[in-house]
Amino acid sequence: MKIYADADALPTPIKDILCRAAMRRGIALVLVANKALRFPESPHITAVRVGQGFDVVDGVIVERVAPGDLVITADIPLAAQVVEKDAHALNPRGERYTRDNILGKLAMRGLLSELRDSGVVTGGPPPLSNRDREAFANQLDQFLRQYTGN
Repeated sequence: MKIYADADALPTPIKDILCRAAMRRGIALVLVANKALRFPESPHITAVRVGQGFDVVDGVIVERVAPGDLVITADIPLAAQVVEKDAHALNPRGERYTRDNILGKLAMRGLLSELRDSGVVTGGPPPLSNRDREAFANQLDQFLRQYTGN
């Protein structure tokens, strides 16, 4: 099992949690981004730098992800592709994307996009809070215990 992170907009505290988990548990973490990333030196952590362009990072992750892998992303369409490949997806706020909830998430994303485009809704999600970080760390730990046994 590997963990892939859509690292372009990944909050630093979430990246730090992922790096610590990868090193502590000996699990491969692959950070995929279209920019240079800073991360601890570890045989368990690698970075894949891709070219600029819309959804280039997503394409690399979808191409590489295998059933049972975990992808960290806030990108709902990417999460849908990951789930379709029998892999797992978790967002930086600790919410799991599953076959049971992904279609609803995609529909809500579409609705909110339309509302933003029409000016009815402005802005995006609130900044990542300490509660979000804790929820992410707890969900990651629970997932790793369940799927790796360590």
